[in-house]
Amino acid sequence: MGRIKVTQTKSAIGGKRNQRETLRTLGLKRIGDTVVKEDRPEIRGMVSTVTHLVKFEEVD
Repeated sequence: MGRIKVTQTKSAIGGKRNQRETLRTLGLKRIGDTVVKEDRPEIRGMVSTVTHLVKFEEVD
């Protein structure tokens, strides 16, 4: 499986609770934080929930 790099680009302040919790579950705490996760359907679903707050790219 591939990997995907997720970087938080915007603040979760004022967002919905599930979006804040999704960022925390992904391991993102503040703007500029980056995590590398396995490219699985569960992770893709989390990224799609907060797509307006993060930037993501596939990593080999």
